[in-house]
Amino acid sequence: MSQTFPLTGISSVAIHGADNHHAESSHVTPIYATSTFTFDTAEQGMERFASLDKEKIYSRWGNPTFKNAEETIAALEAFGLTDAAGQPLQLKALLHASGQAAMATLFLGNLQSGDSILSHFSLYGGTYELMHKVLAQSGINIIIADLRDLNIAVETIQNNPSIKLVHLETPANPTIQCVDIDAITKLAKAQNMLVSVDNTFATPYLQQPFKYGVDFVFHSTTKFLNGHGTAIGGVLIGKDIELMKTKMWKWHALLGGNGNPFDAYLLITGMKTLELRMERHCSNAMIVAKFLEQHPAVAQVNYNGLTSHPDYHLCQRQMTHPGALMSFELKGGLDAGKQFIDKLQMCVRAVSLGTVDTLLSHPASMTHFSVPREERLKFGITDGLIRLSVGIENVADILADFEQALAS
Repeated sequence: MSQTFPLTGISSVAIHGADNHHAESSHVTPIYATSTFTFDTAEQGMERFASLDKEKIYSRWGNPTFKNAEETIAALEAFGLTDAAGQPLQLKALLHASGQAAMATLFLGNLQSGDSILSHFSLYGGTYELMHKVLAQSGINIIIADLRDLNIAVETIQNNPSIKLVHLETPANPTIQCVDIDAITKLAKAQNMLVSVDNTFATPYLQQPFKYGVDFVFHSTTKFLNGHGTAIGGVLIGKDIELMKTKMWKWHALLGGNGNPFDAYLLITGMKTLELRMERHCSNAMIVAKFLEQHPAVAQVNYNGLTSHPDYHLCQRQMTHPGALMSFELKGGLDAGKQFIDKLQMCVRAVSLGTVDTLLSHPASMTHFSVPREERLKFGITDGLIRLSVGIENVADILADFEQALAS
C-alpha cells in the first residue's frame, strides 16, 4: 500500500523516507552486490541509458541500494521544508565512496580554472588539503577569510567577483566554530554565488542548511549518519534536481567516486536510529561539557552549548541543539593532554567521530597533521587541543573515565 499522508517525525523519515518496495518483498533494503544489470530487451537498455535515473545499468553509475540511501538522506535534509512555491522541498542526493569523493564532485563539478572558492578558518584537514593541493593545481583560487565576522564577509564577497562557490563548514572541525548560514547565503546570493554547507557535525536532525537557501549540502556519512563506524561514505545533496542528475552526476561517475552496496546497506541501517542516537549524544555532550568546564585541570572548553563559547547565540538560533562534538585544552598543555589520553580506560583513542562510543583524538598530530602549524594556530588548533566526540554510553561512565584520567 502506498503512503498517502505526510510523515510528521524525523524518525519516521529515517525509516520510511525512501521507496521501500523491494524485490521479492524483502522487508529491508537488499544488498545489490552486482557490478552490472541486465536488460530484457535492447529497447529497455536504450531507455535506461536515455533516462536521467541510472541506477540499473552499471554500479559505478548507480545501484538500487545506493538509491535507497540517497532517497533517505534527501528526505531527512528536506524534512519540513518547502520550496519557493510552497510545495515540499525536493532534493537529489548522490552517494559516494567517501566524504572526500563527495567533496571532489562538489568542487570540481562547480569550479574551473580562473574561478575562486571562498571558505573560512578551521576546516577539516582533508577539505583544506583538497582545496590547497588539488584545486589550486587546477587554477582555482582559494580564499580563506574569517566569515564569522560579517564585515569581513561583506568585503571579501563584494571585492572578489571571481568567487563561484562559498563553502561553509559549521560547526567547524575541531574548534566547533559556527558560521551564520543565513547571513552568508544572502550575501553570496546577492552576487550570484553558489553556497555549499558541510553538515556532517550537525546532521539534518540538528541543522537543515537548505532552510536558508543554500545550493548544496555535504556529509561524510561515515560519521553520525552511519553512527557505528562500520563503513566509509560521503553524500552530496542538491536542490537543482536537473543539475544533480546531469552535470553533477557526470562528474561523480567520471571521477569514479561511487560507493559500494554493502557500505550503503550499513548506512541505511544506521540512519534508522539517527534520532535516538542524536538525542543521547546531545544530552551526554552537554553534561560532559559542563563537567570539563568546571574541572580545575581544564584551561578551555570549546562547545557551542556553553555560554562561554563565542558562537553560543548563533548556535541557539541556527541549530536545535549544539551537538556531540567539542574540543578542550588542559592547563598542562600538550604533555598533560597526552597523559590524559593515555590514561583513558573506556573511552576510545581514535580519529573519526559520530560513532556510538566516545572518541578522542589530537588534531595537531592527527586530523590536521598536514596543515602547516602557523595555519593551524591561526585556526585555533593549538598543539594541546583535544577533540572529543561524545558517545551514547552511560554518561556516568564517561565522567568516571575522564575523572580518573585527569587525576594527577
